[in-house]
Amino acid sequence: MTGSESTFGVSTHKGILMALDEVNKAGGVKGKKIQLKNYDDQGQASEAVTIVTKLITQDKVSLLLGEVASSRSIAAGAVAQQYKVPMVSPSSTNPKVTQVGDYIFRVCFIDPFQGSVMARFAINNLKLKKAAVFRDIKADYSVGLANFFVDEYKKMGGEVVADVSYASGDMDFKSQLTSIKGKNPDVLFVPGYYTEVGLVARQARELGLKAVLLGGDGWDSEKLTEIGGDAVVGGYFSNHYSHEDQSPVVQNFVAQFKARYGEVPSGLAAQGYDAAMVAVDAMKRASELSPKAFREALAQTKNFQGVTGMITINEERNAVKPAVVLKVVGPQKFSYVTTINP
Repeated sequence: MTGSESTFGVSTHKGILMALDEVNKAGGVKGKKIQLKNYDDQGQASEAVTIVTKLITQDKVSLLLGEVASSRSIAAGAVAQQYKVPMVSPSSTNPKVTQVGDYIFRVCFIDPFQGSVMARFAINNLKLKKAAVFRDIKADYSVGLANFFVDEYKKMGGEVVADVSYASGDMDFKSQLTSIKGKNPDVLFVPGYYTEVGLVARQARELGLKAVLLGGDGWDSEKLTEIGGDAVVGGYFSNHYSHEDQSPVVQNFVAQFKARYGEVPSGLAAQGYDAAMVAVDAMKRASELSPKAFREALAQTKNFQGVTGMITINEERNAVKPAVVLKVVGPQKFSYVTTINP
């Protein structure tokens, strides 16, 4: 809720609150209302561990929703697995998240798919075959996504002319960007979080680097254009849904969210809503109100109609679902380009 990626937590929380209010108004689960306990881990993995331990041992929760970023989900997941309490991440995409154990789930696609989506988009849609990669060495999310993009891009006949790194919290990227500019790429893939991506874009343009900017769902924040200004306009990123999707499920969600919060829901808000609804659906199907029964029901989730698409949980406890590609077209405005299926 605070820290460098705070918009992710705040948006997700809004989606979860909306979902659970709906559920409780409709009578809850098996005649019981759901009680939500929420804590802010400030974007720190160590704090996520402390909080999840407290939620399980003191608050006695029977299911966890979180975290929104992979490094924190991996850390928190180890605690959830140890205590055998199911955890559903709305949006952590690194493969390692669910590999922590059989109590850890997610309702988002994973980075091997997201990386290949952006590689395929660069080559098939943009017809650009010369890429540079700029990854955040401190974030499991960014490192993994960069690797999967590179693998797929090369497989499709693209050339990766530079692969350099920065660390979360850095403010000056000019030396790395100067070396990238020297290689003259058509595409610059920056699979980081919006905080640094905005600054990277600004500095890239200041140096005269003209490559098309591409990224992943870590770009999805109203702060992206606030930080990056015109420099991020024209960039593309993969995401979990588009508020422009005309399906009744999406438009109903967008209308309700706007009425409640006075803003257009981001992909993170939609993922928060879906994570809560998938969890509730599992609770309703569970043989009893216990963490073990919830875990078993979650594992059997098939064709659940979410806002972000049809969700099926596979044997690795990951969601199989499509991705969308959005284009940054102006201040806080992302427009739908295409859907890419698994």
